[in-house]
Amino acid sequence: MKGLDYLLPKPVTVIPKPGGLRITPAFTVGIEGFQGRRIISSASRFLNRLAEKTGLFLNNNKLVTEPKIEEISLAINCQRHGELILNEDESYTIEVNDHQAVLIALTDLGVLRGLETILQLVTPDQDGYYLPAVQIRDYPRFPWRGLMIDCARHFQPLEVIKRNLDGMAAVKLNVFHWHLTDDQGFRVESTVFPRLHQYGSHGMYYTQKQIKEVIAYADDRGIRVIPEFDLPGHTSSWLVGHPELASAPGPYQIETSFGVHEATINPVREETYAFLDALFHEMTDLFSDEYVHIGGDENSGKQWLANKEIRAFMTAKKIPDTHELQGYFNQRLFAILSKYKKKMIGWDEILSPDLPPKIVIQSWRGRESMIQAAKLGYKSILSHGYYLDLIQPTALHYLNDPLPLDSRLTLEESKNILGGEATMWSEFVSPETIDSRIWPRTAAIAERLWSPVTLCALDDLYQRLERSSLHLEELGLTHEKNYPMMLRRLTAGEEIAPLKNLVDVCEPVKNYERTVQRFYTTFSPLTRVVDAARPDAKVAREFRKLVNQFRSESIQEKDAHQLQAELEKRLILWRDNHAALELIIQHSPILQGIHSLSADLSTVAMIGLEALSFLENQDERKQIDVGEYSKRQKALLQAAKKPRGQVELMIISAIEQIVELVVGKK
Repeated sequence: MKGLDYLLPKPVTVIPKPGGLRITPAFTVGIEGFQGRRIISSASRFLNRLAEKTGLFLNNNKLVTEPKIEEISLAINCQRHGELILNEDESYTIEVNDHQAVLIALTDLGVLRGLETILQLVTPDQDGYYLPAVQIRDYPRFPWRGLMIDCARHFQPLEVIKRNLDGMAAVKLNVFHWHLTDDQGFRVESTVFPRLHQYGSHGMYYTQKQIKEVIAYADDRGIRVIPEFDLPGHTSSWLVGHPELASAPGPYQIETSFGVHEATINPVREETYAFLDALFHEMTDLFSDEYVHIGGDENSGKQWLANKEIRAFMTAKKIPDTHELQGYFNQRLFAILSKYKKKMIGWDEILSPDLPPKIVIQSWRGRESMIQAAKLGYKSILSHGYYLDLIQPTALHYLNDPLPLDSRLTLEESKNILGGEATMWSEFVSPETIDSRIWPRTAAIAERLWSPVTLCALDDLYQRLERSSLHLEELGLTHEKNYPMMLRRLTAGEEIAPLKNLVDVCEPVKNYERTVQRFYTTFSPLTRVVDAARPDAKVAREFRKLVNQFRSESIQEKDAHQLQAELEKRLILWRDNHAALELIIQHSPILQGIHSLSADLSTVAMIGLEALSFLENQDERKQIDVGEYSKRQKALLQAAKKPRGQVELMIISAIEQIVELVVGKK
């Protein structure tokens, strides 16, 4: 496959041409037209990345700003600076022939997106590297394409944020939603109310200088930064230093456990709004984006109903319930943000007819809230179905379209769907593991939000994601390289192959099951097998695909034999793996929790091998009681499905399908 075949996100139109542009040490980049800071820095980064990608010592690694265009290898033409605002133009065109590549964009944001596409086009062959000849026209489907990172529950250092901003830019995401406050931490320095970060962060917070550094870094990559200050619930960390804001008497402490806590800001005191006015005055000066996220989720209202002052206020104001009281709180907050020329965004609980349609609703509980908001005239974005922490497969995220072709919305209502955000909640991620939860699945979400709906098909997605992962690694992301490192640590330096053979076919438990199976706090270790195991395990997924092909009624006999040989090869590896891994487990106590899972991998592999043998040898099959065979194997496979160490084997469904072939064969 050439670079054209691997593009991700897929451009709107791609017209291949014969030939290509050779990349040699004489490769140069020239800029004509607008030459602002962002375009200069992005083109300079492009040259550095091109040199690193190809290993070429470029003769001129500086930009040509007064070029003779015909002598330039890559000519960039841009008309103006792009504002980091909703609906700014990000379109671009690329034309590559044997002599030159030309990138044209209205704004420098379009140049940024186009340069990422050109880097993906770089193709190796026996003569070196080249850009295939092509005409590309491209622009985003949705204007809001985001990634949220929760830095409250587990603090993420600046280098984690920066490398993920690089990853976002590589796949054309344009909104970084920074979840900065929650029960477990208040993570931004406040000079107006320093007790917030001093008492509410265990010393782990971002200084205002660091915040500005991230905003500038994101700006260079065409990414907006939207801060979230979660209110009125999820506020334990606020109340440690400022208990006067609370709805219930303290004392308060930073929460170390997860789940929904009851701490809630008091919405009936004028002192609350004076405090929030002063805080948001400071924070809206710090964060330049036009939007501020107020959270607004998971407030049970229990503290409000238990407070006599609050109940009396509700009675006097004829507020019937806590949902309406939160609506009152949100109106006051909306007025404060409007005063500082900011727009409000919040989770879908804030949806209320009392708030003007200027707000944005972020749908997390289900698609219906997004549809309802759009019908009522509110702008909305989709996060339901994009929760990365739930360890769902890439395909589930990819097929989750904010605006599917069969949408019930009218054309006018559809315009209210701005796009979507992947969300990385951090209960179970550390700086070491967070990248493996975000990437490469977020690249698939990025394509869903950028590319035309008609181009988003699963057929070649995983193949393109493999290439995308390489691009992301080049930027310093650790989703691939940290995996063997963690396995080495788990084996205490022993040979990792036996452990890898097991973990390659395991995934962490899904949804919120991890909290059910074991109690965690912010101090719990995130260094066990469940943390090394990755979502959408490639080896297990490929095995399931092979079994599906093997089961196909249209498969040719020759292909069936080849597939069976490949299946047997893998099953033999897994059958024999436990003996080697068991020796390692004996010397590594941290692995004790997956001992029986390793044994079960061997068992299910033997079941698969036996089933394949029966399918190949009808005389053997005729000698078994099919009913008893089915009952016995199903019981063993069902037992092997039980998670151990919060991980589960992901090949069992495929083994079940092979057994079903034996049972159903006439």
